[in-house]
Amino acid sequence: MRTKLFFVLLMVFALSAPTTFGAKSKKLVKVDKIENKLTEAEVNRMVKRIEEIRDLDKSNLTVTEKRELRKELKTTKENLKRDGGYIYVSVATVALILLLVLLLA
Repeated sequence: MRTKLFFVLLMVFALSAPTTFGAKSKKLVKVDKIENKLTEAEVNRMVKRIEEIRDLDKSNLTVTEKRELRKELKTTKENLKRDGGYIYVSVATVALILLLVLLLA
């Protein structure tokens, strides 16, 4: 049993070694950073659409319409998070900042 385990481990290490040593390529590709910032009007339009979807009476919609609304809401939220440029501050962070301000003032 020990010899089988030894040979299995030996084969795993032997087969993974060439890929590990071969992956040390020094070629680096420089990628230009593209900023896609939303304008204030686009952000306001997206926020209004999110509020419209939330306020909409969904009881008389079909399943496919509800699914489409969920997809639209999800993509709109992702676009706002990615391109909107807002910062999420948790309650603990606010408490820590207030504590530091009080102690240092």
